[in-house]
Amino acid sequence: MIARIVAATLLLTTGAATFALDIKPYTAQALSSEQQAGKPVTLHFHANWCPTCRAQEKIFQQWKGDASVPGTLLVVNYDNEKELKKRLGVRTQSTLITYQGTAEKSRLAGETDADKLRAALLSAR
Repeated sequence: MIARIVAATLLLTTGAATFALDIKPYTAQALSSEQQAGKPVTLHFHANWCPTCRAQEKIFQQWKGDASVPGTLLVVNYDNEKELKKRLGVRTQSTLITYQGTAEKSRLAGETDADKLRAALLSAR
């Protein structure tokens, strides 16, 4: 009986983690994979020298693995991804773009309010 409860708990916990916020470095392949699967995915245009980006990163790290904030956050190197910025019309670091599949659902820049950041991530539900 106890073994069944433990097994069920592990299954539920593992399943919840599958839908929890996952933070990864940006690659074109990672974005394409998430979009083709129809999953919620957010691009975070991050620069190490940007205090707003660092504040956002702290909030996102608190949500890592949190099932109430599902999806994938791909961290884009703002200084290196010039072509991607141009293609998406990103003009400032600390920009978030959230997609449900390939449809853009939210765009936010310069925001450090946790509730607004959460709303942006949840816009692709």
